[in-house]
Amino acid sequence: MRLIVSLLSLLVLARGSAVAQTSQSEQPVTQLPPVEVVGTSPLIGSGIDRNKVPAETHVLNSGDLKREAVPDLLGSLNQQVGGVNVDSASGNPFQPTLFYHGFAASGLQGTPQGLAVYVNGMRFNQPFGDTVDWDLIPNIAIDQINLVGSNPVFGLNALGGAVSVQLKDGFSYHGFEADISGGSFGLGQGEFQYGKQAGNVATYVAGTVLHQGGWRDLQSSNLKNLYSDVGWRGERAELHLNVTGAHSVLNGPGTSPVELLSADPAAQFTAPNQISNTYGAVSLSGTLDVTDTTSIQALAYYRYFLQRVTNGNVPNDTPCDDTPGLLCNGDVPSTTLGGAFIPDFLRGGPYSELDNQTTNTNAYGASLQVTNTDDLLGFPNHFVAGFSFDGAQTLFGAASFIGGLTPLSRIFLGPGIIIAEPAVNSPVRVAISNANYGVYFADTFNLTQRLALTVSGRFNAALVDLKDENGGDLTGNHSFNHFNPAGGVTYQVMPWLTAYAGYAVANRAPTPAELSCAGPTNSCSLANFFVGDPDLQQVVSYTTEAGVRGSFKPFDGANLSYNVAYFRSTLNNDIAFVNSVTTGRAFFANVGQTRRQGVDVGLQFKNERWLAYINYSYTDATFQDGSSKLPEAIRQET
Repeated sequence: MRLIVSLLSLLVLARGSAVAQTSQSEQPVTQLPPVEVVGTSPLIGSGIDRNKVPAETHVLNSGDLKREAVPDLLGSLNQQVGGVNVDSASGNPFQPTLFYHGFAASGLQGTPQGLAVYVNGMRFNQPFGDTVDWDLIPNIAIDQINLVGSNPVFGLNALGGAVSVQLKDGFSYHGFEADISGGSFGLGQGEFQYGKQAGNVATYVAGTVLHQGGWRDLQSSNLKNLYSDVGWRGERAELHLNVTGAHSVLNGPGTSPVELLSADPAAQFTAPNQISNTYGAVSLSGTLDVTDTTSIQALAYYRYFLQRVTNGNVPNDTPCDDTPGLLCNGDVPSTTLGGAFIPDFLRGGPYSELDNQTTNTNAYGASLQVTNTDDLLGFPNHFVAGFSFDGAQTLFGAASFIGGLTPLSRIFLGPGIIIAEPAVNSPVRVAISNANYGVYFADTFNLTQRLALTVSGRFNAALVDLKDENGGDLTGNHSFNHFNPAGGVTYQVMPWLTAYAGYAVANRAPTPAELSCAGPTNSCSLANFFVGDPDLQQVVSYTTEAGVRGSFKPFDGANLSYNVAYFRSTLNNDIAFVNSVTTGRAFFANVGQTRRQGVDVGLQFKNERWLAYINYSYTDATFQDGSSKLPEAIRQET
């Protein structure tokens, strides 16, 4: 359980109550906060009153992200939103995994991704493994974050919900700001932002440079990013050009045996463990008001992503027991390129393995939608319909080397000999083509000022083609189709109290990374090397949500909000990363039906200076088919 309350802010509340008591002669008036608008689709410009959404929703603005001086996207979600938990299995704080209701959005391959993430309407999940590299998002440039429950309109991966990040522009931010900060373990950070509007044209630019040494051995982080926006706004149209560039080098010690950590908590087990990301994106978005009630939103984008992973591991190739002078993988002599045997060149070791992989992706896409707010049958109505396309071309390469090991720091000592063992561990070079199509709609029909009905749906078509450029068995073609409906109702019981209930279906297509590592005989290393191409079934979720939420102003400049939410998601053909009998290797598999259910309860007080909150979240995640390969249940309380 996570219970964090600011006592000082409670004193402010007490003082506000005392002031109210001194004015008993005045008629008490409940002041409502401004209407919060959330997007009904990934594209900006189709927002609706949050109280009309039949699912759990959360909205954070730039001020919420900067409560602790330095803007922090995931830290703010972790603190201020019940149901959110942030983990860092890699040991690096800038390569975290965001969990929401038991679903993950992570930069780590091997983590089943269950959340869709968008930045300025552009899909941010990487095409290769649907991973989310949070280190590439410029926190200082974030204007607003929407976290919504399962909603098929947000496309693939929205099994547990979606995170939509909207960045600032020169119309929303004016002025110049620069900050320099530092801290323990070699932390140094500098960031700036600048925005200006001149008539109908506005510009915005923001950047961050960060270095952190970390307290674990060989742990360090270096991040650089730059974001810019040029916008034009007329009476009926608005246009924005965004350019983003980012580079990060993250060294994480990863997991270590408890015996080693008991001797030295800062120790790493094997090294190096480095991930280098280079990212560039250009997007053009706009909205056009065709009439007073009809508008068109559009987006086109291009993204470039280059990731290099270097991972030191315990070797599977060790000196042979029966064949002196050679290395063996089990009882089979180890081989290199051309089938030559690998000699015991260190005469007994110690040996270590270095796994290298490179992912080079060119992604592109476009979306077009129409929003209409004409009355329907004499009742207020909000209708959105659209089409999206997300494509990518990826070149993936991987190779393993056997080499030495430094005695104290346990770092791979090269240059090493490349490992080429068919059906076990061979160099990989595969070209991957992704094409995802989506057609969607969402309609909110207001039967009364208090009662609103919502129905929505989306048809997803995902095509994945793999071509093994080394002539192996990775080549394969896969296609997945599914229509996902949703519906719900909201009722405003009081101006400060809204009740809701909803049902949604969503799907996730297996990624190229999962399709190429899908069976006990096709297991891959934790760095995701591929040795086969069996099929996996797509994951389909069925989610029910119900709850109440509301907010009001106890006094000027303050807001008190609360929520109580229940969720239950049943997934068919869920995909998990299952350990192989081979040390250090695992494979993706459909594990049958799983279920995630629980409750979120939250109370928050906020004004310009103070923030106090108490959140409780209970998530019960279970395997429904009783697979003997997996634990029966995982329960989490935050």
